[in-house]
Amino acid sequence: MPGLPKAITVTPAQNHIKSRRRRETAAAWAYVSPAVLIILGLGVLPVAWSLLLSFQVDDLVTPSRWVGWDNYAALAQDPNFAQAVGNTLLYTVLYVPLSILFGFLLAQALNRRIRLIGVYRTLVFVPFVLSATAQGVLFSFILDPQFGAANSLLHHLGVSPQGFLTDPGQALLVLVAITLWSGTGFCVIVYLAALQDVPPSLVEAARLDGAGTWRVLRHVTLPAIMPVTAFLVVWQLITSLQVFDLVYVTTKGGPLGSTTVIVYFVWEQAFKNFTAGYGAASAYVLALALLVVVVAVRLLRRPRKTVRKVLR
Repeated sequence: MPGLPKAITVTPAQNHIKSRRRRETAAAWAYVSPAVLIILGLGVLPVAWSLLLSFQVDDLVTPSRWVGWDNYAALAQDPNFAQAVGNTLLYTVLYVPLSILFGFLLAQALNRRIRLIGVYRTLVFVPFVLSATAQGVLFSFILDPQFGAANSLLHHLGVSPQGFLTDPGQALLVLVAITLWSGTGFCVIVYLAALQDVPPSLVEAARLDGAGTWRVLRHVTLPAIMPVTAFLVVWQLITSLQVFDLVYVTTKGGPLGSTTVIVYFVWEQAFKNFTAGYGAASAYVLALALLVVVVAVRLLRRPRKTVRKVLR
């Protein structure tokens, strides 16, 4: 009849295309399903469960009891948690800028063509490969107050023996030094890759204009590697706020709580004092701090106009 739309005829070719797409979709889900299940089982579900746990009193044995925000309120008045936060902040303030500074200086020194440069770069990177457990055991022997090699060397130099990891005034600083020894290698490798990507034509043009070493570094090199520096700041911040294994192996939070950091505090509450809900609440405080840090760094990296729009 005139005026009616024509009937749509599905050809065998179209049926074949639809069938092939369905098979491809089924095959794709078959490939990604194991990964999705692992992410859900080991990532999403524990995060959701720990969030619920932070609002409960739970000793991991008897049935839990809902207490609302009481765990978070107790954290605000807990002097041990305040000490852990202070230790973590001091550790972060010392470790992050020093590791980035030393990494950049070493990368500048190693970014040249000299004999055995590959050996020097490998030696700088090797401590980063060592596990924190191995580092802790190694330095526990070296820094032992009675039988360690460090005090033996100080004795030959005429310096009185030091407590190192057993001295409340030195323990956290010693941990920072150990972490710098191992963690700076990562910054060196990242900065080396970034320095080798700086266009030589820019450096050459700056030198032709009469710029010295300092002006080339300030106006050419540092701006060119700024994205890498921002990445390292975020990475080292996250690493320092999550430090645990080195503390566990060397000091176990002592002496007198001088090396108790937030993650060790969380572990202590959950698996030593069996107050899992309280530990989960402190873990979420740490997660919130990490989120604030990451968002702040991302905002600082944006152009000023974009930052103003976000703040409005």
